[in-house]
Amino acid sequence: MSAKEFYNYIDDVSSPLESFALSLTKDMEDAKDLFQETVFKALKNKDKFRIGTNFKAWIMTLMRNTFINNYRRKKRSQTDLAPTDSYVFATSSNVEANKGESNLATEELMGLLDSIDEKLRTPFWMYYLGMSYQEIADALETPLGTIKSRIFFARKELQAKVLRLNLR
Repeated sequence: MSAKEFYNYIDDVSSPLESFALSLTKDMEDAKDLFQETVFKALKNKDKFRIGTNFKAWIMTLMRNTFINNYRRKKRSQTDLAPTDSYVFATSSNVEANKGESNLATEELMGLLDSIDEKLRTPFWMYYLGMSYQEIADALETPLGTIKSRIFFARKELQAKVLRLNLR
């Protein structure tokens, strides 16, 4: 296919292609950029177009894939400029977490844990501290299955209490 024929194909589909770009980007300037990038890629890859294939479908697929790739690229490389004396890229690794909210949540959970029956609370607490089921069973001189059940029921009771707390 000659370059002139290829340009004619592009001219024939330019109007629907521009509309499609606008429907993807929802912004006129971005749509123009997408259209331009798509036409550039089509010209660059015109040797990959097979005569007899639907040109409009081929170039719209090229546009859709370009849009998706650009979207993913933007999503991956989103960094914010923090306005300071000198502009610095703000990344999550530079952010210090405030532990106040976490500490309050821990205090609430400890209060809820205190309201659970002692025979459920003790094995749960031991498990929370990192002991294995077998170590807890040995320490409390209780069968392993009973320990597993008590920890399970302690979790369920805590979950129910937390849900009730959140619904208020």
